[in-house]
Amino acid sequence: MGGGPMGGMGMPVEKSKDFKGSARRLLGRLHPERVAIVWVVLLGVVSVVLAVLGPKILGQATNLIFEGVVSAQLPEGATKEQVVAGLRASGNDQQADMVAAMNLHPGQGIDFAALGTVLAWVLALYVVSALFGWAQGYVLNGVTQRTVFALREEVEAKIHRLPLAYFDKMQRGELLSRVTNDIDNISQSLQQTMSQLLTSLLTVVGVLVMMFVISPVLALIALVTIPLTLVIVTVIAKRSQKLFVTQWAKTGTLNAQIEEAYSGHALVKVFGRRREVGARFDDENEALYGASFGAQFVSGIIMPATMFVGNLVYVAIAVVGGLMVAAGSISLGDVQAFIQYSRQFTQPLSQLGAMVNLLQSGVASAERVFELLDADEQSADPEVPARPGATSGRLEFEDVSFRYDPEKPLIDGLSLTAEPGQSIAIVGPTGAGKTTLVNLIMRFYEVDGGRITLDGVDVTRMTRDELRSRMGMVLQDTWLFAGTIRENIRYGRPDATDDEVLEAARATYVDRFVRTLPDGYDTVLDDEASNLSAGEKQLVTIARAFLSDPSVLILDEATSSVDTRTELLLQHAMNALREDRTSFVIAHRLSTIRDADLIIVMEQGAIVEQGTHAELVAAGGAYARLYEAQFSAPIDDEEAALPAVPGGLAAALAARSGGGRS
Repeated sequence: MGGGPMGGMGMPVEKSKDFKGSARRLLGRLHPERVAIVWVVLLGVVSVVLAVLGPKILGQATNLIFEGVVSAQLPEGATKEQVVAGLRASGNDQQADMVAAMNLHPGQGIDFAALGTVLAWVLALYVVSALFGWAQGYVLNGVTQRTVFALREEVEAKIHRLPLAYFDKMQRGELLSRVTNDIDNISQSLQQTMSQLLTSLLTVVGVLVMMFVISPVLALIALVTIPLTLVIVTVIAKRSQKLFVTQWAKTGTLNAQIEEAYSGHALVKVFGRRREVGARFDDENEALYGASFGAQFVSGIIMPATMFVGNLVYVAIAVVGGLMVAAGSISLGDVQAFIQYSRQFTQPLSQLGAMVNLLQSGVASAERVFELLDADEQSADPEVPARPGATSGRLEFEDVSFRYDPEKPLIDGLSLTAEPGQSIAIVGPTGAGKTTLVNLIMRFYEVDGGRITLDGVDVTRMTRDELRSRMGMVLQDTWLFAGTIRENIRYGRPDATDDEVLEAARATYVDRFVRTLPDGYDTVLDDEASNLSAGEKQLVTIARAFLSDPSVLILDEATSSVDTRTELLLQHAMNALREDRTSFVIAHRLSTIRDADLIIVMEQGAIVEQGTHAELVAAGGAYARLYEAQFSAPIDDEEAALPAVPGGLAAALAARSGGGRS
């Protein structure tokens, strides 16, 4: 998807925040290629010089033909001086001036040998010019692709340095649009603008020099196009720039919506919201269409407008040149060459005008990519990192405080110690801070106060890679990539042998269902692993964590989306995984954490209770109420404990009770 008159999807919004700065920064990325760029310029100069000489030499061929035709009509044996004198004697002074300026050989006709030589030189010039132009394009393509390759690598590395908070705020489709569409547009813009810009500028200079060599008067007429073209380009470019900035902003918005609708297409169908999603897409698509039409229409005006100016100049040159030929002050071949030069002069100016819009589109995309590259990164790892001497897995929270929003406190003054090999369950209502606790352990977020230590070492003094290499994590949302089951398990430890993979699969009950598959461990999973059930996918993620052999294990709602039978199987697998490891288990199903060494109950970011299952049930506190609600309380009692439903909502639910969804 490109921008500008060369094609692509255009779309409008606000003006570029810093067009000059972004353009300068984009061109600055070409600095490592300066040697290759010098070659590009030299090859371009040679190609353009040879191409510019062509019309002048071709004009000599026109002179040979015209002079030969005139010479054939004159009496053989007469001299040019006699012919001129005869014309003046008969009162044809204008014709006499024209003939006097020509190289005539009365009675001889066209000199085909000389004509062939001239045409051969012209052909050779154009062939060599084309070869140099091809070489220039080859070198320039390498410059552009290496520059974009480096930009992609920098963006990829940047994404890995961004904190989790950035991805919480950025829609996935918008981020993907910047990484793919915008970088592709930068590549296209650099490729086309650099090549055409250099060639066009060199052509304008070369043609201008040749025009002044042939006729200063006609050259001054041709120069009228420059100020007119600049006025046209400036006026239109001011309007089109903001349209191309919006183009890529709208593209990102639409991509984000499409990605969201696609990833949640099952829910869209379940809740019958296809019409609403379709209507929203139609609205966005309509806005995109209108913006694209406006951008392309405005940018498309430049070319015909500059061509119109060029045609006016062409007519003026033809008329004045004809009069000068009749007056004998210039040859017909020179006028023919000058007309060619006038076309070559106005065409690059039109291309330069078109490239302004293409460049604006590329700079708009570059600005979006630079915003990504300039985003705040996570704090750097320490230059001299600390490393725990032992790997027992002792984890301690010391007066830890954290909040996502500075105005909304979440965790304040939390202290907790997990002894080596201890199994700690964390329960509590939604929003209590359970998953946040895990994110702080993994350093997905940094604590605002206090500290967290692993085996006596502050985790902020360790590198993130070192810290996370000691952690194993199994989440509620399973993530498997397109590949074999063996490769997905080995993702936990790439250097693991096949025997170690098989051992991890057996320990976590993966081997039981894999052996029923036709291809066994070589079964290829698609992008969404749709050829496995939810429970089977979760078992594979547990095997992956088992293979990594972590000292600290985190299980975040790992059994919440499976049936009871599969939950029991998963429970056995997780028990094997938790053996001899410090483990944190986040669960809403209290049946899965009864055997935990310590159960922590959290509410509003604070620990309100802790103890074993039996101790907490006997205490009759928050945990006992949660347990009672899940296993003992009648439905009527639970409903009585819930907040009252507003009247309007209750009426709406009652009206839909016949075919409602849950």
